[in-house]
Amino acid sequence: MNFRKYLLILIPYSWLLLLFLVPFIIVVKMSLSDTEMAIPPYYPYFTLSEGWQGIVNFFSELDFENYIFLAEDNLYWKAYLSSLKIALISTFFTLLIGYPIAYGMANAQPEWRPTLMMIIILPFWTSFLIRIYSWMGILSQEGFLNQFLLWIGIIDQPLTILNTNVAVYIGIVYTYLPFMILPIYASLEKLDISLLEAAIDLGCNRSQSFWLITMPLSKAGVIAGCFLVFIPVLGEFVIPDLLGGADTLMIGTILWQEFFANRDWPVASAVAVVLLLLLMIPIILFQRSEQKQREAEQ
Repeated sequence: MNFRKYLLILIPYSWLLLLFLVPFIIVVKMSLSDTEMAIPPYYPYFTLSEGWQGIVNFFSELDFENYIFLAEDNLYWKAYLSSLKIALISTFFTLLIGYPIAYGMANAQPEWRPTLMMIIILPFWTSFLIRIYSWMGILSQEGFLNQFLLWIGIIDQPLTILNTNVAVYIGIVYTYLPFMILPIYASLEKLDISLLEAAIDLGCNRSQSFWLITMPLSKAGVIAGCFLVFIPVLGEFVIPDLLGGADTLMIGTILWQEFFANRDWPVASAVAVVLLLLLMIPIILFQRSEQKQREAEQ
């Protein structure tokens, strides 16, 4: 029995070891290396052919110069701050749009819920790049959005939306909206309706019962949805590259340029490590708050 228990635990931990920890250690090692015109473009290399002395020499040649470079260059900190701002604003608008949709799905007739769920996940059946390219056509000056606004008389001349931060926000909210809707819907669907009925019987109106009952009980879904949106958006590359302009500065774009345009793998690895550490901060804070809440309930 104990063997089966350890075997079940060993499988996911082995998966994490091979697909997360080992690649992360390699990236950390590259971030402590120096750039070199070679293949691969960094030095030193880890090898066991020179024995223990080779291992000692390898670790002695690692340094933190790439992290010092990131701290001294304003471009990278501006990219981190810009990415953080875009991720926070995008997460807010995704929540603002996604919560009412999830609430409507949870309160729909049971026979309609599978259809509504299918509508939400239907965009995943189409290629991500095709959907972003379609937004390029929609948001261009000759695109559908400008033509529609001109037709109904809201504007007199086409708006410049493509290649701006507004286009980036539109693309991000559209792309990550299902990731916000689904966890919130899962929380709302399990909500006990009798609690709302009891609140109404005790004198609460629908608005008060929503803020006192529904919103607190759906907090877990809201937090999960915010994490599912915020974390990938912070390192997003494709959407700002295709829909953004010269003023759109995100750390994902900088990371791609360092890896492929500049072939500076050590600096790019340092950028990736700092980004991962920044993402771990809200996760750790969330876990601590959840632990304190569980301890308080006990």
